[in-house]
Amino acid sequence: MPSLPSLTGSGQEAPSPAELRSTPVDGIDVLGALSPSRASDFMTCPLLYRYRTIDRLPEEPSADALRGTLVHKVLEDLFDLPSPTRTPDQARDLLVPTWDALLAAEPGLAELFTDEGPDVAEWLVSCRTVLDRYFTLEDPRRLEPAERELYVETVLESGLTLRGYVDRLDVAPATGDLRVVDYKTGKAPRPEYADEPLFQMKFYALVLWRLRGVVPRRLQLVYLGSGDLLTYDPTETDLLRTERKLLALWEAITAATGSGDWRPKRGPLCGWCDHQAFCPEFGGTPPPYPLAENPGPLPVVGQNGPV
Repeated sequence: MPSLPSLTGSGQEAPSPAELRSTPVDGIDVLGALSPSRASDFMTCPLLYRYRTIDRLPEEPSADALRGTLVHKVLEDLFDLPSPTRTPDQARDLLVPTWDALLAAEPGLAELFTDEGPDVAEWLVSCRTVLDRYFTLEDPRRLEPAERELYVETVLESGLTLRGYVDRLDVAPATGDLRVVDYKTGKAPRPEYADEPLFQMKFYALVLWRLRGVVPRRLQLVYLGSGDLLTYDPTETDLLRTERKLLALWEAITAATGSGDWRPKRGPLCGWCDHQAFCPEFGGTPPPYPLAENPGPLPVVGQNGPV
């Protein structure tokens, strides 16, 4: 599995092999790399993309993000157990030891639970509630995932590298059909906001199609915060459209990097943004643009930030 993301800063990953290459890949000049998270950042707000990718401004950790990390890890480890023992009680038993391991790896996480912050015992209860809800949506005793926390990466003919981590990949024994599964510890979005998580899933489906030559049969979003299970069956047309969208997105990122024109975009997520003090939409002033003198090559974009 990948290393656990840092929740006490902007979060960064080690470079992928494609990013370290100085020569073309199979005759293709590599332009740069995108993950679903950073692509989503730019679509949400180009200035947010700049702050996370170029300025690398720190962000405050949150109990909600940490809950997601903990629950994802428990669900990953649950499938290491023999199938008959993958029960709600066993998942609860994994919770505290997994939390202790996270805390040992990153002691600064304890600072979330101060007198002014949430109570750690109550927070663990909320994690347990989310885990219990998983068992109302799937029976892990009947599942044998082919992959968990699968790192996927491909270079498109254009030279754009796409990469990310798939929470779970199921392969049907009889047909070889692929099901891409993503866990969300929040609530299912209202219909008008459903495009973003679906775009993320189509991103993964596109990468898997390019890697394996098979369009995934089903994309499945498991919303543990609300107990919703949403599915979508993509087509080649869907994925070709997604590829065109990503290429257009990269062109826009390239243009903004060269010009330094990163427009803020006010939206429903602004209330949760850590960078309002630097945002013109809220009376703030952006810091000096780091690439103003020499834009140079675009920063390589990872799942959790630049590398």
